Amino acid sequence: MESIFSWPGVGKKMAVDAINYRDYPVIQGYVVWMALIFLVINFAVDASYQSLIREYGKGWKRMDKKRKSRIWLIVSLILLLLLFVAAFGGEKWLHHAPFKPDMRHAFQKPCLEYPFGTDNLGRCVFCRIIKGSRTSIFSALFVVLIVFTVGTLLGTAAGFVGGIWENIIMKITLIFQAFPSFILAVAIAGILGNGVINGVLSLCAVYWTTYCRLARSLTVSLREVPYMKAAKVCGAGKPAILFRYILPNVMPSLLVTAALDVGSVILSMAGLSFLGLGAVRPTAEWGAVMSEAKDYLQTAPWIIVFNGIALFVVVTVFNLLGDSLRDLLDTEAEM
Repeated sequence: MESIFSWPGVGKKMAVDAINYRDYPVIQGYVVWMALIFLVINFAVDASYQSLIREYGKGWKRMDKKRKSRIWLIVSLILLLLLFVAAFGGEKWLHHAPFKPDMRHAFQKPCLEYPFGTDNLGRCVFCRIIKGSRTSIFSALFVVLIVFTVGTLLGTAAGFVGGIWENIIMKITLIFQAFPSFILAVAIAGILGNGVINGVLSLCAVYWTTYCRLARSLTVSLREVPYMKAAKVCGAGKPAILFRYILPNVMPSLLVTAALDVGSVILSMAGLSFLGLGAVRPTAEWGAVMSEAKDYLQTAPWIIVFNGIALFVVVTVFNLLGDSLRDLLDTEAEM
């Protein structure tokens, strides 16, 4: 960071130069100084944490796990609602066009008129983040919806029917999972070509295997439970068993996985776009915007920084939703 932004920090001026010139006293002093700073900061954080817990955390500690999970779920749903309002309705309140160049304001630093600054063409970074959030979130939700449906149907069918169909489906799943997921997505996107649709298809080809394996394992575990045998004895047909007993029991785990996967898919889509295999200009997708801004990292770092913060916030919200759902379902299962 000191080299990229030309900041005169102790890392470049002291540590790196001292190592290059083998100035051992400076190296030792640097190590001792950084260790002291690390210890002081950690001690201050621990002391603050303990004091806050003693002052305000008593009620939270006494609260049962189910109530905590519900609170986190409500918080995550409120944050998710705000994200959707910003993504799908925020464009109405934007003061600047996200795609209209204005070279008079190129590389404008963050200010009141441009809260996140402007890019090399004078476009408002904040407006482009709001506009790009629709592409990033919608494409990720579309991918998760497709892989959830396809993976659940194939996995449930494999576990329920068994036999040769189960072997075929699981062998295909193992073939896809033999490759690193993102590398396989890059290879497929390279074959299909760039574009949002091709990026979505490449991620669908990668993520469905998780749901297929999970649905199959859950279905196999349900085949021998007592109430399943009782349903067969009572004359329930295969469609009734599948839709009345199996799917309602496998859905909670699959829904938690889907909620947790949205953030991962958003990051993967941004990675493809950053490599030039996803969204392309002038689409304001976050990965594509960061790919355009990488050439101006030293002169206009705010373009990448604010897009990265947007990615971090959205992924954190979806992960919080998935974690709270999982904790709530686990708590209800224990009860």
